[in-house]
Amino acid sequence: MDLLAGCVESLFNDPAAPVLEIFVVDNASTDGTVPMLHERYPQVHVIECQGNIGFASANNLGIRSSAGEYLLLLNPDTEVKPGAVAALLEFLVSNPDAGAVGPRILNPDGSLQHSCSPVPTLQREFRRLYHLPGIRHDGNYEMQNWDQDKPHPTEILLGACIMLPRRALVQVGLMDEDYFMYTEETDLCYRLKRAGWRLFWLPGAQVVHFGGQSTKQAAREMFLRLYQSKTLFFRKHYGAFAAFVYKLLLLSVSLSRVLLTPIAWFQPTVKRQKSLSQARNYLSLLSALPGM
Repeated sequence: MDLLAGCVESLFNDPAAPVLEIFVVDNASTDGTVPMLHERYPQVHVIECQGNIGFASANNLGIRSSAGEYLLLLNPDTEVKPGAVAALLEFLVSNPDAGAVGPRILNPDGSLQHSCSPVPTLQREFRRLYHLPGIRHDGNYEMQNWDQDKPHPTEILLGACIMLPRRALVQVGLMDEDYFMYTEETDLCYRLKRAGWRLFWLPGAQVVHFGGQSTKQAAREMFLRLYQSKTLFFRKHYGAFAAFVYKLLLLSVSLSRVLLTPIAWFQPTVKRQKSLSQARNYLSLLSALPGM
């Protein structure tokens, strides 16, 4: 609730605030978020859901309720630095071929948070899952090597903060609600790229992302959600055979991680606990794979 309040407050401090129409879609929270919003921010439109309808569905609900020509999709665990929204909006207005733009996303300590990645492929996922050289463990670009003062083209933008022109969404459609959580922004960006739109990272606009605050209490469930969503992406865009091959890849990786678990007992305490937790995640993935 405090993070959301900080997020809303930061939007009101942006130069673009006078033209913003702010919607908050509440996925059946129980921490007093809705009364807080009504009391402190009566100008914010609050949409209350009876249950957790998922990230994609919640964003679509907000999009359908809005009327603006440009749409900012923003996570509640973010803080928009002054001028960021105005900069993103100015960029889209000045670049009509841009289907989406994302800001420089920062960690709470001010360091760069990697928020741009290439489109997932089987080869790239193989290299990522087996920690092979030349690719980050999260699959993102080595953004620290980019010019931090100029816009940079990209293929996929992190869903924590993306601005899009409505006309692009009219052409390619809203977020696919088959994704409950994770990969929905990957799917949307991929569809935008296939339709001929360009996507950009704009470092001049800055947003702090506190990250993972809503999923820490269900880390294992979110781990499974991630790979369910990635399997769905491969099936949807590359076909049933590609999805099958991806599941075989997940099977091999999961088995190798579980079989190597005994090594964890020779590690220092902190690293051992992390390794054991990861092994339990992969054991759960083994059980879930047949139904993906």
